[in-house]
Amino acid sequence: METPYRDLKLDQVRELIGDGYEVVDVREDWEWEQGHIAGARHVVLASILARPDLQRFRERTIFSCEVGERSAVAAEMAVAQGVQDVVNFRGGMKAWREAGLPVEKPEP
Repeated sequence: METPYRDLKLDQVRELIGDGYEVVDVREDWEWEQGHIAGARHVVLASILARPDLQRFRERTIFSCEVGERSAVAAEMAVAQGVQDVVNFRGGMKAWREAGLPVEKPEP
């Protein structure tokens, strides 16, 4: 099925991060605290769904969650707001961790 955003896997997502795309992690607080992509911005999906008018996303944004389902919802909402060049990270943090890539954790 065609989507209004790009659904990309790990290697392509890593390239885009290197090209300066912003990563928005939409997982719950407890998931975020277990580790996230360095430099990612945390915006819980529920807050986007509750008040989409309060959220602003820039062009060239990658949405990430655990496997790519919640981030697809966020990507869809960003496109509906008129954001251009939106990417859903298919595979999400599960794929990131399985590849042995580094994660950042908040300071205790």
